[in-house]
Amino acid sequence: MKLTVIGAGPAYTDRAGAVGASYLVTSGDTSLLLDLGHGSFANLAGALEPSTLTAIAISHLHPDHFIDLVPLRHYLRYEFEPPRRLAVLAPAAIAERLDALLAQPGFTAEALDIGPLSDGLVREIGGLRLEARKVTHTDDSYAFRVSPLPRAGAAEPGPGLVYTGDCGRAADLRPLIQPGDVLLSEVSFGLGPVPRGVFHLDAGEVGRLAADAGAGRVLLTHLLSGRDRAATEAATTRAAGGIEATLVDPGDRFDIQPD
Repeated sequence: MKLTVIGAGPAYTDRAGAVGASYLVTSGDTSLLLDLGHGSFANLAGALEPSTLTAIAISHLHPDHFIDLVPLRHYLRYEFEPPRRLAVLAPAAIAERLDALLAQPGFTAEALDIGPLSDGLVREIGGLRLEARKVTHTDDSYAFRVSPLPRAGAAEPGPGLVYTGDCGRAADLRPLIQPGDVLLSEVSFGLGPVPRGVFHLDAGEVGRLAADAGAGRVLLTHLLSGRDRAATEAATTRAAGGIEATLVDPGDRFDIQPD
């Protein structure tokens, strides 16, 4: 199972080349996309032919995590004859939100097959298992654990990938993380602190979560404008008791476990 970073930016940034959140998980013939934020469609199209995705999972309905479903919908609808379709697991209001954006009822359904997320949802997607857990951010926000399906007669496979989406309470993520998992975590406020009433994480919270859960590695993302990258990595690693923490960028690739 491999991870390719398509986009890793927050809602706005001063970092050249940054685009909204989007992460591609592949295993064999299965390709699962986690989020598709602003500007990320072009990077996705550079990584694989978008209509060949097995499915997409959207963590929550902030534009930096879902708005490039619009160019994806156009691509599926107008690039092919006949048009193609993709399955999207997302918060229940996504079709209403996209249709309203274009003032076009049925806009979403013309190319995207929407399945609503729910707390505790487990879904087999090709050769992968997706588990969703509700987290504190918007009224309907989710974190995901992705792992390969066990082969027939084999023991439970090794490490998975836990993606936090945006989350304001580290404890919400703890039930998803198994020892050795790779934690792909937002670290919006860098060294912190996170302002009161703002539902995001900082380096100390992410590091302590990783240490408590026994994560094998920490990948950091969604760092807000003006925060110090190197200091954020170092602070997370210290708080995690030495578990390596690395900020990711578009184009980065990681082996989560051998296929």
